[in-house]
Amino acid sequence: MPLHATPAPVDGETVGSQTAGPRRVLVLGGAGFIGRHVAAALRERGVPVSIGSRHPGRRRRRADVTDAHYLRVRMERMTAAADWSALLAGVDAVINCVGILRPRGRETYDRVHHRAPAALAAACAARGRRLVHVSALGLDGPVRSRFLLSKRDGEAALRASGADWHIVRPSLLDGDGGYGARWIRRVARWPLQLLPADACGRIAVLDVADLGEAIANLVLAPADPGMPREHDLGGLRPCTLAEHVAAMRRLHTDAPAASLRVPGWLARLASHACDLLHLTPFSYGHWELLRQDNCPRRNRLPALLGRPPHSVGLHLPPPAPLPVTGAHA
Repeated sequence: MPLHATPAPVDGETVGSQTAGPRRVLVLGGAGFIGRHVAAALRERGVPVSIGSRHPGRRRRRADVTDAHYLRVRMERMTAAADWSALLAGVDAVINCVGILRPRGRETYDRVHHRAPAALAAACAARGRRLVHVSALGLDGPVRSRFLLSKRDGEAALRASGADWHIVRPSLLDGDGGYGARWIRRVARWPLQLLPADACGRIAVLDVADLGEAIANLVLAPADPGMPREHDLGGLRPCTLAEHVAAMRRLHTDAPAASLRVPGWLARLASHACDLLHLTPFSYGHWELLRQDNCPRRNRLPALLGRPPHSVGLHLPPPAPLPVTGAHA
């Protein structure tokens, strides 16, 4: 079922320039860091939103939004296509923003990142629903983390599903309310910063509000066989973790912080300890990603937005406006 009847983009247009009619979209994890911004971007476009959450009553009481439709969704229990039938009956498209940093009980990496998305994709294929799935960059590297491997398996399941699927892979996110973003902002204020010595990979930090807007544009875009299905997204200023932390610090003070480089072997042990004790956002998967570049090979963010992304931090002067390159740039 198409989301709207807007004609496919012509040369010189971008996905971000399209408008959408009011169709209901289910945002899984819509009360989380990414999902909140996706839902907000959809509502700004006049699209009714259903929000899937593990604790819908609790989220509804805390939310500022009163017109959203909250649904109870336990991803770890929805590992068969039939489990999704009732939820898909009332929506035209699904955006899966669900991810777990660490497993808890039945809420395992395999169930949440692989088996449930695979079942959802099969259900979407059977009912003609579009599915936008939020994954992560860096999965094609030599990774061993179960977190990253389960993400890779989930992507493979979407590709094999036959659904109208799209995979979105953002780089590191910044914005209010994010667990990792909040920690980086906190560390940036410390007079002494401990950073892994082997965190030499570059990241392309992007604003979470830009990500939400890009995903909303993508799910509402007209069907177009020429559009890519896999979208790497990032900011326009690749940098290392140390450079990003320094840039975030300059938002508050011009005084540089002292820096202590933690040996790689010790940083790895610390990541395992954080995973075991559920301390801080730093995990073994993050340690692996920081050792390699985590930037888009072909950045789809400007095309999906229809404009240059917002800047994060104070790395460089604002970039010059981008030329309009078309929907498939």
